[in-house]
Amino acid sequence: MDQENKFVEDFFGSIPEGFVAKALSLTSPGDACRLSLVCSVFRSAAEWDAVWESFLPPDYHKIVTQDENAGCSSFGSKKDLYLRLCDHPFIIDGGNKSFSLDKRTGKKCYMLAARDLSIVWGDTPRYWRWISLPESRFTEVAELISVCWFEVHGRISTSMLSPNTVYVAFIVFKSTSETHGFEYQPAEVSIGISGLETQTQTVFLEPEGEQRRRYPVVPRRRMGMYHRGGVAYPNLNQNQNQNVTAQVNPSVNGNGPRQREDGWMEIELGEYLIKGGEEGELEMSMTEVKGGNWKGGLVIQGIEIRPKPCKT
Repeated sequence: MDQENKFVEDFFGSIPEGFVAKALSLTSPGDACRLSLVCSVFRSAAEWDAVWESFLPPDYHKIVTQDENAGCSSFGSKKDLYLRLCDHPFIIDGGNKSFSLDKRTGKKCYMLAARDLSIVWGDTPRYWRWISLPESRFTEVAELISVCWFEVHGRISTSMLSPNTVYVAFIVFKSTSETHGFEYQPAEVSIGISGLETQTQTVFLEPEGEQRRRYPVVPRRRMGMYHRGGVAYPNLNQNQNQNVTAQVNPSVNGNGPRQREDGWMEIELGEYLIKGGEEGELEMSMTEVKGGNWKGGLVIQGIEIRPKPCKT
C-alpha cells in the first residue's frame, strides 16, 4: 500500500462504519458503488442493508410480494434484492404488469402487458389474435392480423410511479414477415393525464417509413378507400438511397423503432413529468386511423414506462 492510500485508509478508518453507512444512504445507488472504492470502511458500509433499503421504493415489499415466484425472503440482502429488481422484472397484478427499478437511480419502471391495454377490435379474432411467445415476459401477446383502424391505449395511476420524475413511455413490439400497411402513413402517439391536454407527435413503425414518405410511390391498383393492393417503388440509385437513409433514418432522429437489448423493438410515445402528489391516470396511446389502408403483421408485448435518462 503506497503512502497516499495508507493516509486515506487511516483517515477514513477512524470514522464509525455506521456514520459512513448513513451518509451513503443519502446518496444514490451509483454514488454508493463509486464511493465503496475509496477505502475498506466505505466498501464495508456500502454492503449494509440500511443503505440499500433507502434506495428501494417505500412500498417495495407490497409490490414484490405480488410475484408468486419471488419474495423478499428469498434474497440474502437488500442489495441482492435491489440488483434483482434492476435486472429481472417481477411480474405483478395477476400477470398484467411487470415491475423493475432503474439501476442508476432506483426509480420505478413498469411495463403494461398487452392484456392490460385497450386495443380497438382486440377481442375480434378476425383482426387480432392472442398468442404466447417464449421471448415475452408475459404469458400472452397481441398479434395484429389486419385492421384499417389501429388504436392502442394504456393507462397507469400516477401514484404508482416515482414522484418528481420525468418518465418516457414506449410501445414494445415485433414485426412479422407479414408486416404491411405502415410504410407510408405515420402513426400518432400521445401521452398525458387522462381527461387533460396531451402531447401528440407522429412516428413511423416502418424503419424506412419517413424515407418512403418523402419519395411517393404510385399504387399498382386501388380498390376503394380500404385497398390492399401492392405498390411500385421508385427507381433510386444506390448512392441516393444511402444519402436519404443517412438523413432521415428514424432510429437516428428518434421518431422510429429502436432495437432493445431483449430482442424486441420499441417506439417512444412521449415523456411526462410526474410531480409530487399528482393524482390521476397517465394515459399513453398509438393510433393510425387516417390512412384508411389495411395494416397488419405486428406483435405487441406491451407499453413500458421508465425514467428518462439524465444527460451526463
